[in-house]
Amino acid sequence: MAAQSDQTITVEGVAYKLADMSDAAKAQLANIQFVDAQIQQLRNEWAVADTARLGYSGALKGELLRSEKA
Repeated sequence: MAAQSDQTITVEGVAYKLADMSDAAKAQLANIQFVDAQIQQLRNEWAVADTARLGYSGALKGELLRSEKA
């Protein structure tokens, strides 16, 4: 793992060394990382819900077809 003095982030095409960032800038970076993780979690939950919805829709279609035959 690279030492913090070697780590950089790029914002709008400009590279910044973590070691040179203020504590406030580091806090904002941590906020962005947290929110990015939350967004990914929500995307994962959306995918699960969408998959479940497709399954329920298929089950409903099957039940409706069985009802028509009865």
